[in-house]
Amino acid sequence: MGLAERRRALGYSQEAFAHLLGVDRTTVGRWESRRVRPQPAQRRKLAAALKASLQELDVLLAPRQIAGGESAGNRPGEPPNAGDPDEMIRREFLRILTVSGALVALPADEAEALAQGVRGGVPADFSRMNSHLWQVYQRSRSKGSVYPVVRDQLGMLIDVLTEYRGSPRGRALLNAAADLLQLAGEVAFDGNRYSDAVASYALAASVSKDAQAYDLWACALVRHAYVEMSESRHRQATQLLDVAEHLACRGDKSLSTRQWIASVQSEAHAALGDLDACERAMDRAETVRDLDPNGTNGWLRFDGARLAEERGSRYLQLGRLDLAEDALTRALKQKALAHGQSYRRRGAVLTNLAAVGAKRRDPDQVVAYGKEAVALARASGSGYAARRLQGLCDAFGPLGGDHRVGELRAEIATLSTQ
Repeated sequence: MGLAERRRALGYSQEAFAHLLGVDRTTVGRWESRRVRPQPAQRRKLAAALKASLQELDVLLAPRQIAGGESAGNRPGEPPNAGDPDEMIRREFLRILTVSGALVALPADEAEALAQGVRGGVPADFSRMNSHLWQVYQRSRSKGSVYPVVRDQLGMLIDVLTEYRGSPRGRALLNAAADLLQLAGEVAFDGNRYSDAVASYALAASVSKDAQAYDLWACALVRHAYVEMSESRHRQATQLLDVAEHLACRGDKSLSTRQWIASVQSEAHAALGDLDACERAMDRAETVRDLDPNGTNGWLRFDGARLAEERGSRYLQLGRLDLAEDALTRALKQKALAHGQSYRRRGAVLTNLAAVGAKRRDPDQVVAYGKEAVALARASGSGYAARRLQGLCDAFGPLGGDHRVGELRAEIATLSTQ
């Protein structure tokens, strides 16, 4: 870790860090690029701001070493300005693309174009990069593996935002920041870090408000509502969703924001035992089929593809087992939920089908679906999948006396929710 990485890890932009130390932002940039070293009088204050000892500060300021023992200043073949802040941003951006490109292919010329865009603080290129990261998140078996990339991208975006605050470009960059903060919240939520998720969603909502981006603002509230429902605070969730619905009415009607809100409202109504309200909300969600399917993106992915599994989950909550099993079985046959596709989605449907078996006191159904769901949870390392399976254990009741169900409970107990 170098000086810039340590600064970002502590949550400071270059401008905020410079203000804290009483120096100019360009001075911090020169320290981080290792073109100059802090004066002796500045070192103690710098170490304190970084929460480091003076010895640790020397390590943070030391030139990076590359293969063969060379220091990573201007390496052979690099342009003479390779240590400039803009060039550092470009190289960091390309590094992120290299990491994420292992999961989602991106042509080299497009990667370079994105890197050039970020040098000029081009909002469209940050948005395209965000869309790329959402794809990585969706396709990753382990959602937590995406976090370092998201963190680095946020650090770069915040630094660029300080340059364009209050300008039209700054407003567009706020949109990109609100988008990325929601992704950070999703990663935290999947890892069972609820407080981190709520903080990310709250920041996303605040930034969206500043940018007057009503759909982004509404989606941040929907994601916050998910946290409330995970903690069984369903009435609080409905209040958040009502506000989100009001905001979405001021947003882009070609987007599926309103339909996604309706789908989540149906889940809250089901948890509260209100079948009529649940079905009315699901019917509103079904109108997503009337929209252009190309209108979805990273932070808003509701296109109706999950309606069958969501309807099955709602019926399960309401105790309508036949309706639930029919909808869940249909969902499991979809291509998107086939073996090797979405581990998280398939695992959730399997867990629900096992729960149907538990309510019917059918140990064969519980074990058949539960075992596969456990295998998927292990393969993905998803805290979300582990939490769903732990909830399944609460429904075992007298089935816990069956040795096969007991073995399944023991396997679920070994799963990590982090």
